[in-house]
Amino acid sequence: MFGRLFGAKTPILDSLPEVRGKYIENAKLAKHTWFGVGGPAEVLFLPEDADDLKTFLMRKPAAIPVTVIGGGSNLLIRDGGIPGVVVKLDAPAFRQVKFDGAEVTVGAGLKNSDLKKALIDNGVGGLEFICSVPGRIGGLLRTNAGCFGKTVSDVFVRAHIMNDWGQIYETGAEDFNFSYRSSMFPENWIVLDATLKGVKAAPEEIRKTMDEQLAYRLAHQPINKKTAGSTFKNPEGLQAWKLIKEAGCAGLKVGGAEVSDMHCNFLINRGKATAEDIEELGEMIIEKVKEKTAITLEWEVRRMGVKK
Repeated sequence: MFGRLFGAKTPILDSLPEVRGKYIENAKLAKHTWFGVGGPAEVLFLPEDADDLKTFLMRKPAAIPVTVIGGGSNLLIRDGGIPGVVVKLDAPAFRQVKFDGAEVTVGAGLKNSDLKKALIDNGVGGLEFICSVPGRIGGLLRTNAGCFGKTVSDVFVRAHIMNDWGQIYETGAEDFNFSYRSSMFPENWIVLDATLKGVKAAPEEIRKTMDEQLAYRLAHQPINKKTAGSTFKNPEGLQAWKLIKEAGCAGLKVGGAEVSDMHCNFLINRGKATAEDIEELGEMIIEKVKEKTAITLEWEVRRMGVKK
């Protein structure tokens, strides 16, 4: 549609508005995902702040598609890459943290793990689980991420979002309609920040909870591997990893991708996997579980882009 040709000068760059942030042509997206796979972005845009993002959205040609990515922890980008402009909120302006009593407003670009010190220093607990979820704050809302018995919807107060026309709105929980590992998150929304409600707690207790949660993950999940975390959502009342194991998928491999022997709901890039390997392995698991149990697993990992 745009005369796109990866690996060559992309014609859409000349039609994009002047910004204070940075445009990168044919940007390698593999390094922006935990799987470490995927093709390039036709153009990657790193805005300087919300005003810069607004300028871009208001002035860009309407026909050019925009895709937003976060920390890439729950993401599989296909080998053909992503056409149009990929936006990543990575500047300091999107990583601000502000406290108001037990409430904390966090920029969408902040790594979840980077919230740890601020919570401890300000004596705010009840949000420790967020620090153990891979990725960035903005991505938490789309998936209603959670662990250790809590989800984002349990602590969510409000968020500021920008639509694809550069308009900013304050939204509440009713606008997201949270459910298990999902929300009614419009594709044209870009989260700028989120306000979460914790509880006042002693710093040493907060640290203890964080250490316990990290120890659990290290003991039970392959968090030091190239993985996107839980691949499939748990069917109601069931556990995906058990269904996968009972279907005989433990240790299953496709190319450089394999099912983790530590946790069957984690797929791993052994080093040279392609996105196609990982997606094919996931689809194979879905078929095997369905044959065994008549249950169809649903992807939790978000897949995007075009096949090579």
